Amino acid sequence: MKDNSIVVIMGPTGSGKSELALELAQKIPAEIISADSMQLYKGMDIGTAKPSTEEQKLVPHHMLDVFDIAKRFEVFTYVRLASEAIASIQSRNKIPIVAGGSGMYIKALLYGLDPLPSDSELSKQLYDKYENNNALLIAELAEVDPKAAESFREKPRKMIRALEVFTLTGKSILEQNTQWDAEKLKYSVLAFKIKREREDLFARIALRTDKMLASGWIDETEMLIANGLNSSPTAKVPSGYRLIRKDREGLISYEELRMRIIADTKKYARRQETWFNNQHPEAKIIRLPEDKEHFFNDVLMTLK
Repeated sequence: MKDNSIVVIMGPTGSGKSELALELAQKIPAEIISADSMQLYKGMDIGTAKPSTEEQKLVPHHMLDVFDIAKRFEVFTYVRLASEAIASIQSRNKIPIVAGGSGMYIKALLYGLDPLPSDSELSKQLYDKYENNNALLIAELAEVDPKAAESFREKPRKMIRALEVFTLTGKSILEQNTQWDAEKLKYSVLAFKIKREREDLFARIALRTDKMLASGWIDETEMLIANGLNSSPTAKVPSGYRLIRKDREGLISYEELRMRIIADTKKYARRQETWFNNQHPEAKIIRLPEDKEHFFNDVLMTLK
């Protein structure tokens, strides 16, 4: 591989990306870069399955605990910071291992995104106007950019961003966003997408949910709420945290909470599988657990 080579491990939630990256990083001189959009936030540890303190001591990790939960965050910022992390790791003659399930972030990092214009003052004005009035936001975005209003209907942050871009450019964000050239990777990439049998994946999701709840996920959510999670423009997105808030408010029982988190996580995993099935032609499929040793041998031989 070339001097700017990186290893990428992608796949749905619960598939074993972090464990595989950690084990690989201990076999080669490497450091790990998270490609999880929620692990960027401080305090969101249990609910995002963030690598533990002990795991981070074994191998240096990047793109964890970067922002306070009140910070608004875009994919372009991730690409900039992750690219800087890659350069830093390579300057120490180590291999960057990018591992995660946020498909858009991985795609943008590997292929690049055309930067969209932004204006901090305009963004603040739009958030002040629409953050607590979703109906007005949908209606006014639909007037100028009906396709974006339909695409982002359940995602207020993206609708506000679409309004910002339209105001600045006069064009739909859908005409300008996520524009990459699939023939022009920015790096020499050894990429893998994990696949597991659906029954195995879902069993892992259920087991992980139980462990996360037993490890203090509810207490973590209460702490985050005390620190402003309910008013956070970004970090309130993960469904598990939203459901736990309902449990704390007495709206659902603990068992219903558990079952709904598992069900929502399965739906999310299916959406991720769809993305990875249709993206990343550069990535080899690795079926776990049966291909694990083949994966290590493949990486080690290629990096020689």
